Amino acid sequence: MILTGETRLKVKIFDFEHENDLEKAINEFIKSKKIIDIKYQISHFYAGNEQIYSFSALIMYENEQIYEK
Repeated sequence: MILTGETRLKVKIFDFEHENDLEKAINEFIKSKKIIDIKYQISHFYAGNEQIYSFSALIMYENEQIYEK
């Protein structure tokens, strides 16, 4: 096998205002990936009189297509 130059570890970041949207996006993304770790965070802030929530996740996964045969 010959290494093509990319790293084996990759990351993907998701950020949504609703936790259900984040859950759907993560479940779809991880279907065909070898997951190493998932970091999850919730934050909120105010925009005028409105409170905004941010549901985010960082997914570390293995890039299995970096080798050529």
